[in-house]
Amino acid sequence: MKEFAYKLVKGILRKDIPRDKKDLINDLIALKIVSDGKIIKLRSKYRIGKIDLTNKGFGFLIPLGVKEKDYLIESEHLNSASNGDLVIAMRLFNKRGRPKAKVVYILEKQFSTSVVYLSFEFKNGKEIPVLKNIKTDEKVFVNEKKKTFKNLPQNAVFKINNYTGKIEEVLGILDDPWVDEKISLALYNKKEEFSKNALNEARAFGDYVDKDMYPERVDLTKLFFCTIDPESAKDHDDAIYFDKEKNELYVAIADVSEYVYLNSNLDKEAKERGFSIYFPHKSVPMLPRELSENICSLKENEDRLAFIFKIRFNKKNEVVKEELFEGIINSKRKYSYTKIDEFLKGSLENANEIDKEILNWLLPLWERIQKIRKKRLKTGLDFESEEIKMNLDEKGMIKEVTIEKETPSHKLIEDCMLLANKAAAKIIDYGIFRVHEKPSQTSLDDLYTELGSLGINVNTDEKDFVKVVRDIQKQASEMDIKLFVDKLIIRSQQQARYDAFNSGHFALGFDRYTHFTSPIRRYSDLTLHRILKATIRNDKKRLEYILRNVESLVVKISELEREAMKVEWDFYDRKYARIAKENIGKIYEGVIEDTEIPPIAKILEDRLFGARVFLKDKEKFNLFEKVNIEILDSKITNAKIKGKVKKD
Repeated sequence: MKEFAYKLVKGILRKDIPRDKKDLINDLIALKIVSDGKIIKLRSKYRIGKIDLTNKGFGFLIPLGVKEKDYLIESEHLNSASNGDLVIAMRLFNKRGRPKAKVVYILEKQFSTSVVYLSFEFKNGKEIPVLKNIKTDEKVFVNEKKKTFKNLPQNAVFKINNYTGKIEEVLGILDDPWVDEKISLALYNKKEEFSKNALNEARAFGDYVDKDMYPERVDLTKLFFCTIDPESAKDHDDAIYFDKEKNELYVAIADVSEYVYLNSNLDKEAKERGFSIYFPHKSVPMLPRELSENICSLKENEDRLAFIFKIRFNKKNEVVKEELFEGIINSKRKYSYTKIDEFLKGSLENANEIDKEILNWLLPLWERIQKIRKKRLKTGLDFESEEIKMNLDEKGMIKEVTIEKETPSHKLIEDCMLLANKAAAKIIDYGIFRVHEKPSQTSLDDLYTELGSLGINVNTDEKDFVKVVRDIQKQASEMDIKLFVDKLIIRSQQQARYDAFNSGHFALGFDRYTHFTSPIRRYSDLTLHRILKATIRNDKKRLEYILRNVESLVVKISELEREAMKVEWDFYDRKYARIAKENIGKIYEGVIEDTEIPPIAKILEDRLFGARVFLKDKEKFNLFEKVNIEILDSKITNAKIKGKVKKD
């Protein structure tokens, strides 16, 4: 709905109105909220936005699609709107004070669905079923008869429709650890299953590519491409090859747009998902597995359609030519990061003939990439990162938690992908960019204050932020807190997002940047492929059609990206909560990550490594202070762990 609302603000052609939005438009026309003509547009006295409700009962309207201040909405003008709802408000003209508005139409509730669990309470000697919101524990009233719950077990979990008050789905039982993934998905109204129509479309493409059917494509199947991914990866977006004689890097990306047609059933579902979601034990893909793990995936020893950048370097490692074309490749090896790291360290004793053929170009490429990376980081930020990897046992509980650090193989692939993404951004002037603005001065001031409390001196006279960060990181390394300080710096940055207009990528130090390399798992990249194909084919009519609503699309994709991340975080929190529940009273090593009241600590050992604990202590702690944490309580419902600092 937010995407469609953005179109109303900007104006949408009547012929472009989706069928499922026509009743809404007729309603808004009747209320004279939008214009009634060839172009349907919100009238000037109205604003569309989200409600930000305060504890005092009044709220603010955060306008969508226009750059202006928030509107104050008095409690009597909310008209049943709740926090986070997407609404249409009418501006109230007053001569002085803050601009005001009143809600006249609720377009979409913040949460169209809720997750609740069943408990039983005794009243007047009778057992009464009660449904409670899984996040807040508040009672939820549903439009169902009490006998519906009579034979259901305690802690049964449901997804309910907030508009109708009806149960949409029974998710399972709270006591079963395997219900966690269903809860995390349902909290953000995500689904795993695809429609029958989408699956039928996906299966229609079969399992193999007959390259004779694509005579217009460049045939690169004889080149020794390879993929490099995590050990468990099943969807392979990208493959690389380096011609060391010509100094040309080939970055081949799965040609998903060849299979997912614009406005097809596959496309509509991919657009609603936006991104693949990754749990420790499985993925919830943006596209059906028949595509994401089969015909689109650049599988080993299989011919596959690819969208390819050929990037030529000179002897100074400068890019001198970039060429984009449609081709066919055949990846000769599916490598894991671990295997490539072994090769890069010189462990070649287990290399067979194909490995040696690939290493013949891979090792020289790595030498070149290291120099390219070193030059890139003179203007871009570089942070130490640790990714938590959970392994689950057969019961769905945490078996172990490991830390995956960035290694040479990660850096090799990252910089190859960055080169392709930069090249793609040069081709378009309007479309879909990955942008990242400079942090605000307020954020920087807060960051420098926190760093000062840690004993880190910040040279505020230095105008080059990259140099400032380098100096901060050097001091943090000497104090053995670089990983923590890097997180502080990252927290101070603005969030990267998608935009139809280019404004550069501050963290990377790039004037232009976009996402080209992951169309299997990101709708942004799939959209970009369509734009690029229309551009290089000089298909102006198709390009105009794709770009017609791109400004509203980037808003939607940015929001979907945040939601996908929240689903994954919620899942991890639920797994931690279950382990903590079994270890109440146990003491763990931890570190203070947030000094506000109540402070938050992170556990640094065992199966709870990485778990957040909300401390009941009311005293002030120092940031990154090492502490011993006693687990006091853990709620499976809201996935929150409570504890206190155990003094010696």
